Amino acid sequence: MRSRIYLDHASTTPILPQAADAIRAACEGWANPSSAHAEGRAVRAALEAARRRIGAALGWDGTIVFTSGATEAIELVMRRAKAGPRFASAIEHPAVLRCGVDRLIAARPDGTLDLDDLDAALAGAERPLVAIQSVNNETGVIHAIGEIAARVKAANGLLLCDCAQSAGKLPVPDADFVVVAAHKLGGPPGIGALLIRDSATLEAVGGQEGGFRPGTAAVPMIMGFAAALEADHGWYQEAERLRARLDGGIVAAGGEIVAGAAPRIATIACYRMPGVPAAAQMMQLDLAGIAVSAGSACSSGSAKTSPVLAAMGMAEEAAREVIRISFGPSTDAAEIDALLAEWRALYERRRAA
Repeated sequence: MRSRIYLDHASTTPILPQAADAIRAACEGWANPSSAHAEGRAVRAALEAARRRIGAALGWDGTIVFTSGATEAIELVMRRAKAGPRFASAIEHPAVLRCGVDRLIAARPDGTLDLDDLDAALAGAERPLVAIQSVNNETGVIHAIGEIAARVKAANGLLLCDCAQSAGKLPVPDADFVVVAAHKLGGPPGIGALLIRDSATLEAVGGQEGGFRPGTAAVPMIMGFAAALEADHGWYQEAERLRARLDGGIVAAGGEIVAGAAPRIATIACYRMPGVPAAAQMMQLDLAGIAVSAGSACSSGSAKTSPVLAAMGMAEEAAREVIRISFGPSTDAAEIDALLAEWRALYERRRAA
């Protein structure tokens, strides 16, 4: 039997060998980094060294707070930032929207943010907190964070940028708060980081991590996180070629690229197979040994239409025919060609039925 093809790296990507080795090594010398004895001090030193390594890899010279992942980091900011009303894009990750938002910023049909609507929201708002992903987790659209940050700063606001899908692939933007998840870039699940430009903008509650988070630090996972960030990410250039290959094949076979006209990260692509529900596509591809998803892994088990596609103005029937394909370091041209062959065969069978 042919080995399975994994094309759902946007939900989680396999742990890199360098990260796995770092986790194993850290487990051999485990102690609580908050303990005052020699063993604890040694682990504390390793933990702080990892924090510096992560900052260097991300090009970040502000505060780094380790969290259990992106969701916790988002909640820390959404609930404790010293700011006024909370704004978020209408296509933001559910982790943001679940925290409660005072106003949604509209998206355009191409998946980009409506900057005129952002300006309207900022007008008259007192110290707003604005949450915008650097890269949308469903469509792969890259948002103009530099321009957005300038507008938020001019309004005396704070910007929270979810970089779960872009960290390790694109430069970290100059935002007030940046969210990173290790398992999206080859590190272990269960660890992430909140990058803070000015610690005074976030309410501290005591405990670990400079008072911003309680609980014992997951040092082995942090070591894996650092090692994953330091690994060679040159494969991203190959992902650009593979995505172009897949785009061309899907269009030639009669499919549609979602947000194809917008700037997109090379590792995430969204496609529509007209007349064929995403659930049927996923099932048939899974039977053929190919793993893909329908939108965000956080909501793909739901029968509801993707709120991201709905916010972009896509009709409900069309939105139900969209799948997400995402690449990682191991993805190669043979896997893309195998996917295209199965996609074409499925589409032709359904059209002939």
